[in-house]
Amino acid sequence: MRPEDILMPTPAGLCCRLGSFHIDPVRPVDKAVITHGHSDHARAGHGAVLATQETLDLMRLRYGENFAGTTQAVSYGETITLGDVRLGFHPAGHVLGSAQIAVAANGLRIVASGDYKNIADPTCVPFELVRCDVFITEATFGLPVFRHGDPDGEIAKLLHSVALFPERAHLVGAYSLGKAQRVIALIRKAGYQAPIYLHGALETITRYYESRGVALGELRAVRGAVKAELAGAIALCPPSALNELWSRRFPDPVTSFASGWMRVRARARQRGVELPLVISDHADWDGLTATIAATGASEVWVTHGQEDALVHWSRTRGLAARPLDIVGYGDEDEIVVEDTNPGEPL
Repeated sequence: MRPEDILMPTPAGLCCRLGSFHIDPVRPVDKAVITHGHSDHARAGHGAVLATQETLDLMRLRYGENFAGTTQAVSYGETITLGDVRLGFHPAGHVLGSAQIAVAANGLRIVASGDYKNIADPTCVPFELVRCDVFITEATFGLPVFRHGDPDGEIAKLLHSVALFPERAHLVGAYSLGKAQRVIALIRKAGYQAPIYLHGALETITRYYESRGVALGELRAVRGAVKAELAGAIALCPPSALNELWSRRFPDPVTSFASGWMRVRARARQRGVELPLVISDHADWDGLTATIAATGASEVWVTHGQEDALVHWSRTRGLAARPLDIVGYGDEDEIVVEDTNPGEPL
């Protein structure tokens, strides 16, 4: 049996005809296996959805109770059978509930990684290496220029700036699922105990993380806070809110953005970011290449990102490699509701 007989790319996403399901489909399908809750991977409207409990909960928070016809929660380490294939869910280390999907049939195992990172993150279960015959890897940061470095060092830059400019607020742009909670946890790890303020668009998911046992310290809503109270404070918001009307309530704000894209300084300048923080929830170039090598896979399929460079690297190591060219994956979408009414939640 060839790998393509088990999984194959289609316009709707990776399709397993042997099991009658798609993995992270980009359009509604009868049965979807979802790797994690980011909106470019987890869409509403499927007939049935299989995912970890956390991913299902996050989809409900974002799309409402009726986001799918039926749902089934699958735990890490659990194996289920769909048609003629066996599915296993393994931690991806990307965000809370993120999973790699191992698909096995006739002695052949393919692992679809979804999005992943192989460095420590206090807000989710660590990445688990899964040996396989074919590894499907993301390539969001699949260029050698993307080496993310030490996230603790980036947080030290932020806290140094806070100490240096106690009269200014520090606004940190961070995506609402995963990045915001990780940044808060890293700030707490560094010993910062003061309240951290949240844009209304970040509150629901952050409170959900807390309900799952992720300790984030004292958090306060920005709405209702007076300007003087925000002097010297750290506040998190969606990146798109950094330069919006909402930001004017802060005293002389220092704008920051936590993202792997901040490795490219031109991007920081284009967005008007004063304090770029290179903190990513994706594997960097070294993480991608090390993971590919460690899986033992003889074949590598590369998707959503800088596919060509990672395909070339794999081929120079004697691996069969191909780009999947599936359209529809990218940065997590952020829907920002303007926080203009201090009395109402967003």
